[in-house]
Amino acid sequence: MKNIYLNIYKPNSKSLKKAKKSLENNNVIGLPTETVYGLAGNAYSNKSVKKIFYLKKRPAFNPLIIHFENLNDLKNDVVVNDSFIKLYKILCPGPITFILKKNPNSKISKFACAKGGTIAVRFPKHPVARKLLKILKVPLAAPSANISSKLSSTSAPDVVDEFGGKIKFILDGGRCKIGLESTIIDLTGEPTILRQGSITTGRIKKILKKKINFNYKLKKIISPGHLKSHYSPGIPVYMNRKTSNTDEAFITFGKKFKNAKNTFNLSLNGNLNEAANNLYKTMRKIKKKRFNSISICKIPNRGIGNAINERLKKASYKWKK
Repeated sequence: MKNIYLNIYKPNSKSLKKAKKSLENNNVIGLPTETVYGLAGNAYSNKSVKKIFYLKKRPAFNPLIIHFENLNDLKNDVVVNDSFIKLYKILCPGPITFILKKNPNSKISKFACAKGGTIAVRFPKHPVARKLLKILKVPLAAPSANISSKLSSTSAPDVVDEFGGKIKFILDGGRCKIGLESTIIDLTGEPTILRQGSITTGRIKKILKKKINFNYKLKKIISPGHLKSHYSPGIPVYMNRKTSNTDEAFITFGKKFKNAKNTFNLSLNGNLNEAANNLYKTMRKIKKKRFNSISICKIPNRGIGNAINERLKKASYKWKK
C-alpha cells in the first residue's frame, strides 16, 4: 500500500539515522512499540519532555514512561532491587513497566517524573524501538501517541489522526502486536499492580513467588493510566450491554451475537488477545463512521480480558448511568 503520509517513514537505516538526529535536536517523533505507538523524546532534555506534554495536552502531574534498551543503560538513573531483576530477566524486553526509585544523580528530566522521586521504566520489544535505542546515547520518554485521555495509537496513520502535521517524523513499524498499553507494577515497596496489561498478575506472581497487590486509586500519581477518564474515543461508551440501539455502534465478542450494520466484532473466535488488538482500532473506526455512541457486550474478565475491561471502565467513566 502506497504511503500517502509525508511524515511517515519506513524504518530503514537512513530513517533511523534521521530519527536519531531529530531526537538529538530535542524534537519529538512517533515511535512504534509492541503495545501502542509512543510520542518519543530525549528523556534527559527538559525541552523535549516539555514538548511531549504540550503536544499531548497532558497534565504536568502525570509522569511519563522512560524507555531503555537494556539493564546497563538505566543503572545511573534508578535504584534496582531483587524483584525488578527477577522480572527483568524473564519478561524483558516486553510489555511491562516498572516503577522504581529515582537515583539522586539521575539525568532524567524532572518534568518526565512529574518532579517526583520515582521513574517509570520500560524495555520495549519492538525491533524498530530497540534499533533506535541502540544507536542513541539517551533513553526515550515515550508516552502513548495520543491526545491526553483519548485512544492510544496502534498504527502510524493513527498518530497522524491524532496530531496531523504537528509530528514531523513518524517511524512506521506496522500495526502494534498487542494493541493495549503495558502492565505497570510498582516495585518501590511490596509489588503492586497499577495498571493491567498483557502480562498478567498470575504470571508475575509465579515469577516473584509472593503476593501481588493492586492499587488503582493513588494519592499521588506515579504512573500513567490513572486519570478517571481515559482511553476515550470521544463519544459515550456503555459497558456490559446485551443489545444496542440501532443508531449506536455495538461492539461484540464471540459468535453468539447476530451480525448487523452497526455491529463490530472484536473476535469471532472468542480470542481475548485478538480482541485486545482490535479494541482501539475498532473504536477509531466507529468514530470515523460518525456513530454517536458505543455499547459493548460483556468481555470475559480473565487473562488480558482484565486489561480490556480496565480500559473500557475508564473510557465509559463520563457516561456511567
